[in-house]
Amino acid sequence: MGLRCCFVTAELSPHAKAGGLADAAGALSSALHARGVDLRVFLPLYAAIDRGSLTLAQEPGLEALDLVLGSHRYHYAVRRARRASGPDLFLVDCPELFGRPGVYGDGHDEHRRFALLCHAALAACARTGFRPDVVHCHDWHTALVPTLLRQQYGREPALAAARSLFTIHNLGYQGWLPGHLAGELGLPDGAVDLSGGSVNLLRQGLRDAHAVSTVSPTYAREICTPELGMGLDDVLRARGEPVAGILNGVDYSVWDPATDPHLPHRYSADDLAGKTAMRAVLCDRLGLENRPDRLLVGIVSRLVWQKGLDLLGGALAGPLSRGRIALAVLGSGEPANEAMLDGLARAHPGRVAFVRGYDESLAHWIEAGADAFLMPSRYEPCGLNQMYSLRYGTVPMVRRTGGLADSVSHFDPATGEGTGVVFNDADQGAVRWAVETAADWHADPALWRRIVANGMRADFSWGRQVGEYLELYERVCRDR
Repeated sequence: MGLRCCFVTAELSPHAKAGGLADAAGALSSALHARGVDLRVFLPLYAAIDRGSLTLAQEPGLEALDLVLGSHRYHYAVRRARRASGPDLFLVDCPELFGRPGVYGDGHDEHRRFALLCHAALAACARTGFRPDVVHCHDWHTALVPTLLRQQYGREPALAAARSLFTIHNLGYQGWLPGHLAGELGLPDGAVDLSGGSVNLLRQGLRDAHAVSTVSPTYAREICTPELGMGLDDVLRARGEPVAGILNGVDYSVWDPATDPHLPHRYSADDLAGKTAMRAVLCDRLGLENRPDRLLVGIVSRLVWQKGLDLLGGALAGPLSRGRIALAVLGSGEPANEAMLDGLARAHPGRVAFVRGYDESLAHWIEAGADAFLMPSRYEPCGLNQMYSLRYGTVPMVRRTGGLADSVSHFDPATGEGTGVVFNDADQGAVRWAVETAADWHADPALWRRIVANGMRADFSWGRQVGEYLELYERVCRDR
């Protein structure tokens, strides 16, 4: 009998997406399914999920369930959704908690929303007799799963042999809540630790998980240090075994310029004419001057401190003023960053375009139409856009951290080896150096073609990466 896995996540592309977690969880679960893992994927049935794209059916024994969290009683059901490809979904249907716009709420009951998800996934396995070898949970939203498995559901016959694997997608989001709300998590008294009068759900999950992984080898080492451990390096080091670092993959059925349905002009490494055409239509769409001699820099990002985008104003003012570069940015986040980008666009009409928000089609257009893609992250667990950029012939400019360091190698003009620009420091000078370096290389067409070709040959498919997860699953099971 093959491996069986209960897979619990707050996001899953293409059905519920707020960030990179959705892409990683969606692609990984599909890759595991394709490799024969018997997978049950648990996800909230958010109001924003397009139910017309799914065939929903009531799962026997899971029609009318309830859960008491503190003084709150919630009625819910678990519905099965069969899909044309990928594993079936098991959607937790609780309109009181999930029947709101978007994936995440305003914070006042987030702990109860995701506590329900955690309980529902384990209860569904117990009630239906599904016996997972591994319960694989993702980020703080599912951090209660390892604790619930140890404290409560592990007594159920279906879950007695299950092992928990907790994957950190971003250590910066930890699920803090006031200590007086600990009783609302559906756990026995004393099952969660209080620190300074508060509960840190991620810390609790990392303590109780049978195994811990994260989304790149470099990030796995970084988070065990005080500098990038976000206050949790002590619990990671205390586990006594290394955090497994497995680089995320790319779903090339979605991100490939040769087949991308979002692009009016498609292209491949053998014929880049479509990329030239995409540059022209992107500039037209965003009101930018289409100057082939000017490096067109793309950014698609959350505009938060982690991403280092507050450095752009000082770093890019000079290259923009001299006409060396143009800039196309799609994103939203911290008001100060949005205001800074608005100011750059006003100061450099025809050279800077800033689109606030997120638009899936425009994200693909920027990847295809830009010459280079900038990611000056202060830390980056994995990152996906740099890997998309490589496939789209858009040269990544990245800071040497986390998954960026694991997926982009600095180009050496002397040898012709390397796939992008890699810089060390999170400051304006380093960002300016990266952009100026790329602009210099871009001015040499033969050199630029070599960098582009190197990147487009790189393979970060999930078909390569999923084998490491299968090995980790097997290792976790052997440790029972």
